[in-house]
Amino acid sequence: MEAYCVKCKAKKEMKDPEKVTLKNGRNAVKGKCPDCGTTLFRIQK
Repeated sequence: MEAYCVKCKAKKEMKDPEKVTLKNGRNAVKGKCPDCGTTLFRIQK
């Protein structure tokens, strides 16, 4: 799963992705940037 890293300013492949559910019921994936360790977040359809 790819997500945009704000620190690296590029799309990166998530490290240790995990599925989460938001308060409004939507699904999302949360993980870490492999280069800088910043938390990456991507909302799914």
